[in-house]
Amino acid sequence: VQLQASGGGLVQTGDSLRLSCAASGRTFASYVMGWFRQAPGKEREFVAAINWSGGSTYYADSVKGRFTISRDNAKNMVYLQMNSLKPEDTAVYLCAADRTRSAVYTDKVEYEYWGQGTLVTVSS
Repeated sequence: VQLQASGGGLVQTGDSLRLSCAASGRTFASYVMGWFRQAPGKEREFVAAINWSGGSTYYADSVKGRFTISRDNAKNMVYLQMNSLKPEDTAVYLCAADRTRSAVYTDKVEYEYWGQGTLVTVSS
Protein backbone atom coordinates (compact mmCIF):
# COMPACT_ATOMS: atom_id res chain seq x y z
CA VAL A 1 0.00 0.00 0.00
CA GLN A 2 1.20 3.53 -0.76
CA LEU A 3 0.37 6.40 1.55
CA GLN A 4 0.15 10.13 0.86
CA ALA A 5 -0.29 12.54 3.75
CA SER A 6 -1.54 16.09 3.32
CA GLY A 7 -3.12 18.97 5.18
CA GLY A 8 -0.19 20.38 7.13
CA GLY A 9 0.56 24.06 7.39
CA LEU A 10 1.43 27.02 9.58
CA VAL A 11 -1.14 27.82 12.27
CA GLN A 12 -1.28 29.70 15.56
CA THR A 13 -1.64 28.32 19.05
CA GLY A 14 -5.20 27.19 19.64
CA ASP A 15 -6.02 26.69 15.96
CA SER A 16 -7.19 23.48 14.32
CA LEU A 17 -5.99 21.44 11.36
CA ARG A 18 -7.17 18.26 9.73
CA LEU A 19 -4.57 15.97 8.24
CA SER A 20 -5.51 13.44 5.60
CA CYS A 21 -3.80 10.29 4.46
CA ALA A 22 -4.77 8.70 1.18
CA ALA A 23 -3.99 5.04 0.68
CA SER A 24 -3.74 3.11 -2.54
CA GLY A 25 -4.94 -0.43 -3.04
CA ARG A 26 -8.18 -2.35 -2.68
CA THR A 27 -7.50 -3.90 0.72
CA PHE A 28 -7.39 -0.74 2.82
CA ALA A 29 -9.94 -2.14 5.24
CA SER A 30 -7.44 -4.86 6.20
CA TYR A 31 -4.93 -2.35 7.57
CA VAL A 32 -4.41 -0.80 10.95
CA MET A 33 -3.52 2.87 10.48
CA GLY A 34 -1.41 5.13 12.61
CA TRP A 35 -0.23 8.71 12.79
CA PHE A 36 3.25 9.50 14.08
CA ARG A 37 5.22 12.72 14.29
CA GLN A 38 8.83 13.69 14.30
CA ALA A 39 10.13 17.04 15.47
CA PRO A 40 13.61 18.27 14.51
CA GLY A 41 16.27 16.46 16.50
CA LYS A 42 13.75 14.15 18.15
CA GLU A 43 12.70 10.57 17.68
CA ARG A 44 9.56 9.63 15.82
CA GLU A 45 6.71 9.35 18.29
CA PHE A 46 3.29 7.80 18.30
CA VAL A 47 0.30 10.12 18.00
CA ALA A 48 -2.79 8.03 17.27
CA ALA A 49 -3.91 4.73 15.77
CA ILE A 50 -7.13 3.19 14.55
CA ASN A 51 -8.08 -0.39 13.87
CA TRP A 52 -9.35 -1.70 10.55
CA SER A 53 -13.01 -0.95 11.23
CA GLY A 54 -12.59 2.33 13.06
CA GLY A 55 -14.05 0.81 16.18
CA SER A 56 -10.90 1.07 18.27
CA THR A 57 -8.66 4.08 18.62
CA TYR A 58 -5.61 4.87 20.72
CA TYR A 59 -3.91 8.18 21.47
CA ALA A 60 -0.71 9.41 22.99
CA ASP A 61 -1.32 11.10 26.32
CA SER A 62 0.02 14.35 24.91
CA VAL A 63 -2.80 14.61 22.35
CA LYS A 64 -5.65 12.84 24.13
CA GLY A 65 -8.74 15.03 24.16
CA ARG A 66 -7.39 17.33 21.44
CA PHE A 67 -6.80 15.01 18.47
CA THR A 68 -9.20 12.58 16.82
CA ILE A 69 -8.28 9.85 14.36
CA SER A 70 -10.88 8.50 11.97
CA ARG A 71 -11.04 6.56 8.73
CA ASP A 72 -13.28 6.14 5.72
CA ASN A 73 -12.70 2.70 4.23
CA ALA A 74 -14.90 3.46 1.24
CA LYS A 75 -12.54 6.30 0.30
CA ASN A 76 -9.27 4.69 1.45
CA MET A 77 -8.69 7.65 3.75
CA VAL A 78 -7.56 8.19 7.31
CA TYR A 79 -7.79 11.54 9.05
CA LEU A 80 -6.31 13.28 12.05
CA GLN A 81 -8.36 16.16 13.38
CA MET A 82 -6.12 18.32 15.53
CA ASN A 83 -7.70 20.92 17.80
CA SER A 84 -6.24 23.30 20.36
CA LEU A 85 -2.83 23.07 18.75
CA LYS A 86 0.23 23.95 20.79
CA PRO A 87 3.76 24.90 19.73
CA GLU A 88 4.96 21.53 20.99
CA ASP A 89 2.78 19.87 18.34
CA THR A 90 5.12 21.25 15.68
CA ALA A 91 6.52 18.32 13.70
CA VAL A 92 6.38 16.38 10.48
CA TYR A 93 3.33 14.13 10.72
CA LEU A 94 3.46 10.76 9.03
CA CYS A 95 0.78 8.19 8.42
CA ALA A 96 1.60 4.51 8.64
CA ALA A 97 -0.11 1.23 7.84
CA ASP A 98 0.23 -2.42 8.60
CA ARG A 99 -1.86 -5.29 7.37
CA THR A 100 -3.70 -6.70 10.34
CA ARG A 101 -7.25 -6.88 11.62
CA SER A 102 -6.27 -8.36 14.95
CA ALA A 103 -4.37 -5.52 16.62
CA VAL A 104 -3.86 -1.79 16.94
CA TYR A 105 -0.22 -0.81 17.08
CA THR A 106 1.25 2.12 18.95
CA ASP A 107 4.89 1.16 18.29
CA LYS A 108 6.42 2.45 15.07
CA VAL A 109 8.37 -0.76 14.57
CA GLU A 110 5.11 -2.63 13.94
CA TYR A 111 4.23 -0.58 10.87
CA GLU A 112 5.47 -1.68 7.49
CA TYR A 113 4.23 1.11 5.25
CA TRP A 114 4.88 4.84 5.67
CA GLY A 115 3.84 7.99 3.88
CA GLN A 116 6.17 10.90 3.20
CA GLY A 117 4.88 13.21 5.93
CA THR A 118 3.31 16.63 6.11
CA LEU A 119 4.72 19.52 8.13
CA VAL A 120 2.68 21.12 10.89
CA THR A 121 4.04 24.31 12.41
CA VAL A 122 2.30 25.91 15.37
CA SER A 123 3.42 29.40 16.22
CA SER A 124 3.09 30.87 19.70
